[in-house]
Amino acid sequence: MAKITLKDGSVREAENGSKIIDFVKSLSNSLAKKALAAKVDGKTVDLMTPIEKDANMEILTFDDADGRWALRHTASHVMAQAIQHLYADQHVQFAIGPAIENGFYYDIDMEKRLTDDDLKDIEKEMERIVKQNLPMVRKEISRADALKLFEEKGQSYKVELINDLPEDALISLYEQGDFVDLCAGPHVMSTGKVKAIKLQSIAGAYWRGDEHNKMLQRVYGTAFEKKEDLAAYLHMLEEAEKRDHRKLGKELDIFSLHEEGPGFPFFHPNGMVIRNELIGYWREVHRRYGYQEIKTPMILNRRLWEQSGHWEHYAENMYFTKIDDDDYAVKPMNCPGGILVYKTQPHSYRDLPLRLGELGLVHRHELSGALHGLFRVRNFTQDDAHIFMTPDQIESEIQHVIDLFDEVYSTFGLSYHAELSTRPDDSMGSDEIWEKATAALKNALEHRGLEYVVNEGDGAFYGPKIDFHLKDSIGRTWQCGTIQLDMLMPEKFDMHYVGEDGQQHRPVMLHRVVYGSIERFIGILIENYAGAFPVWLAPVQVRILPITDKHKDYSQKLYKKMFDLGLRVEVDERNEKMGYKIREAQVKKIPYALVVGDQEVADGTVNVRRYGEKDSRTMKVDEFIELLQDKIKTKAEKY
Repeated sequence: MAKITLKDGSVREAENGSKIIDFVKSLSNSLAKKALAAKVDGKTVDLMTPIEKDANMEILTFDDADGRWALRHTASHVMAQAIQHLYADQHVQFAIGPAIENGFYYDIDMEKRLTDDDLKDIEKEMERIVKQNLPMVRKEISRADALKLFEEKGQSYKVELINDLPEDALISLYEQGDFVDLCAGPHVMSTGKVKAIKLQSIAGAYWRGDEHNKMLQRVYGTAFEKKEDLAAYLHMLEEAEKRDHRKLGKELDIFSLHEEGPGFPFFHPNGMVIRNELIGYWREVHRRYGYQEIKTPMILNRRLWEQSGHWEHYAENMYFTKIDDDDYAVKPMNCPGGILVYKTQPHSYRDLPLRLGELGLVHRHELSGALHGLFRVRNFTQDDAHIFMTPDQIESEIQHVIDLFDEVYSTFGLSYHAELSTRPDDSMGSDEIWEKATAALKNALEHRGLEYVVNEGDGAFYGPKIDFHLKDSIGRTWQCGTIQLDMLMPEKFDMHYVGEDGQQHRPVMLHRVVYGSIERFIGILIENYAGAFPVWLAPVQVRILPITDKHKDYSQKLYKKMFDLGLRVEVDERNEKMGYKIREAQVKKIPYALVVGDQEVADGTVNVRRYGEKDSRTMKVDEFIELLQDKIKTKAEKY
């Protein structure tokens, strides 16, 4: 009998040679119905996999990322089978068909160019295959037999993939009905598990991502366990399309991108209002949390970047120049400059922790195909801070940073989850330093009671990190805040402080950002608020709408009163119908539109229309101003 240790630490026995699904049924029939795959000693496998030895096992459902992956991988095979059925006369060549984040795709080579109408036909055939509940059968054959099989089928892409494998390799295949595919798996047990499918789009993709190879057709889709979950996801995508920050950024005149500077955003006056408000808030919060602000140069000598390790580990993402025949680099990160500031004077343990904040403009060479609005750019302002501390201050400083994060993110109505990223392959430093730094981050998270997941190998090249993934108003997540613990840079730059014992000691360095990048955070906020910013962030907070020319004097007096109080206000004096003016204020997502007519002039009032509401109410001018100032002061999300 094999001893199986489950995720909760309990140990159960299973007969050697029995299938995982039978073991799951012995635990719970309801769990067996929900199970999609299993993780055995860290490796995700099919439920039909035999149990051969003692192992740690986790049963995966659609709630688990690897469970979703298995179901969507199966969906890609179902789609390929449907295409094989519908276009048998085309001799379709199948390339690869993996699961991806939120869905799947399959790359195919066929003469016919697929259209959106074809996707509907493929979906119908997929639904028929799902109803057949065909078992997903894994087989292993020799490399020679695999080559023969796919050569006979005329599947040249599969033959190329097999030829890349070692000659003594066992080749795994998956069969479902009349379809067989070269595949490592894992898959769910049968096509019947894929109950909710949607094919989404067709794109071009070079074979193996090489532009010198043939362009294939890539069909994208997604799959869920339940139709209602698929419907909710599709609704979220529709909402996301409406909220696209590139579209709203143009409509609301916030920013623009130009072919003269790909990946280098231009901020317009409206965008600068948002940007400056975010920066003002950042400065106010950081002052309260004990930070001092610095500014370091954008271009620094090659020797600095060699000392920091960026020249060796990050050069492909950097821009370079020459000054007086010396090599210089445009900074991709702010940390080496912050270190030079630290080293300008001696420090005692009494000075620590020393918290230095910087709104530093950095440049990184992103591939042109990866650029995406404000989300992926080539220059951006990192709201950086570098904290220099004694080793025994590590945990308290991490907790202090998370307190700051909690305050900032709650201001925007954003919740988060944390992820701990560990040592990457391309890293500097000893095992001992990495283990110590990783343990410090883990302890801080656990002592705070903050749940987290571990991303193995996803840390920075100089240290492990905690990433904070924000959840927006339609359920999407965005990676923004980061805390990186660094014991290597202080060593590479020979940094010191004088301890209580009068001797020199090495400080520990904490790198952290809250917004992540001002540009990207603005893009996230545009989409989170669908362009309707809270009053404190809105580029225009109030628009005054006089009904006729005789109401303009009163409107201008209102304007001056509000403008002098620092409110962002404008008057629409155009000779247009009032309905048109009100609608345009709504389209521009201005929080408050004030209609001014005879009654308002006579009574010293304004007729207030909030964004998104049809009804209006009459208020005394001072009463409205007090309301507005309170919304700004408290940074209220609601109008």
